[in-house]
This record gives sequence, structure tokens and C-alpha cells, in this order.
Amino acid sequence: MMQRGEKQNQSGAEGELIPANTPPPKINLQNAAAIRRELAAVYRDARAGKIETQDATRLGYLLNLLGQALEREVLENRLEALEAQQP
Repeated sequence: MMQRGEKQNQSGAEGELIPANTPPPKINLQNAAAIRRELAAVYRDARAGKIETQDATRLGYLLNLLGQALEREVLENRLEALEAQQP
């Protein structure tokens, strides 16, 4: 088990180490389906023991916040469009 403050080795292909200063890949979180896919990936990684449960909880919380913000943005845009149609 990792202790707080320890960095987990990032690996790409099986047995291939990625340097610690390599930025993580960009993840598309532009729509609800993409956020759901990322949340599912976090869940699978936690179940498989690839990431700590505490880290998965934090990531899940942030993904939930992103989903809520996206939902608000979509509703605001739809409301503005409806209001623009009013005489």
C-alpha cells in the first residue's frame, strides 16, 4: 500500500516506465458521455487496485462536479435560446 506523499510509478505498456515529468494524457471531458466513461475508468482502476480507493473517491467527486457544471451549462444555454424566441 502506498503511503501519503509517495508517487506511484506510471506505466504505459506492460513493463514500460514513463518518466515522472511526463504530463498525463489529455482526457476529453466535453460532454456527459465522456465524463461517464472517465468515471467508469476510475471505478475499474480502483476495483483492479491500479489506484488507491481514496484517490478514486477524490477523482469521482471531481468528475461529479464537472458533470453538474456541464448540466447547468446545457440548461442555461437552452433557457437562453427559449428566451430569445420570446417576442
